[in-house]
Amino acid sequence: MAPTDPDVLVDLFAPFAPVTIRRMFSGHAIYRAGVVFALSISGEIFLKCDAESAPTFVAEGLTPFVYATRRGETTVGSYRRMPEACFDDEDALRRWANLAWQAGLRADRARPRRPVKPP
Repeated sequence: MAPTDPDVLVDLFAPFAPVTIRRMFSGHAIYRAGVVFALSISGEIFLKCDAESAPTFVAEGLTPFVYATRRGETTVGSYRRMPEACFDDEDALRRWANLAWQAGLRADRARPRRPVKPP
């Protein structure tokens, strides 16, 4: 069971980098330098992944984030469960959190920006 308290999440990720926590739906989004790279939802932590990093997550057997809707379950493949080793091993935490942050950076760069309207 992963921590859900924002202060505990900040402490957990401290070996990786300073993070900020924002409330999101029924959990929290975890940010580094304004880029979301992890979610803490329902007592679990999920790390951001993308086409480049997903094979690493899949090779470790890390399952995607799944949530229930009225129509059944929805799978969010861009977030996968954080390895248990990250809770006890700072090197593992840094490695996996960095993979997630890099995926977050790539997603942030790929996101279309809204044009600024003149006054």
